[in-house]
Amino acid sequence: MLTFLRTVAEGSFYRFIPIGFVESPYRSTEEIPKGPGAKHEAEGWLVLRPELAEGLTDIEGFSHLFVLWVFHLSQGYNLLSHPPSATRPHGVFATRSPRRPNPIGLTVVELLAREGHRLRVRGVDMVDGTPILDIKPYLSSVPEGKLRRGWLGEEGGQG
Repeated sequence: MLTFLRTVAEGSFYRFIPIGFVESPYRSTEEIPKGPGAKHEAEGWLVLRPELAEGLTDIEGFSHLFVLWVFHLSQGYNLLSHPPSATRPHGVFATRSPRRPNPIGLTVVELLAREGHRLRVRGVDMVDGTPILDIKPYLSSVPEGKLRRGWLGEEGGQG
């Protein structure tokens, strides 16, 4: 197994072409709400490339969507991150820091409407022009009682 992982890590590269871009009211990362109690209620659009519109068939039946996107304004990464709401640093994989080895973001948005190759959504936390890698329907089978919030539950933050 270790040999396989080392081979993959040393020799594999993946090229992603955005399926679309975000139209957001946020023009800079500083405008996006962060920290304890931050509410992501801004509306925006997920605008797919027109030739991919058929891929949205039946998406209207879902209330929420996962959006995978690129932290395209982030440069470099830190393995330890100190979120504004935290009392101490945490590993980057235990935070939502944009400074990641692979600058990939994940957001859950509420689907409000579809207009052709455009999805109107609520809950955007990305800047205008953010590249979208993928969209998936939000499905969770984890019961509320089994969810744990790690250090976020201990410190009350939103990392």
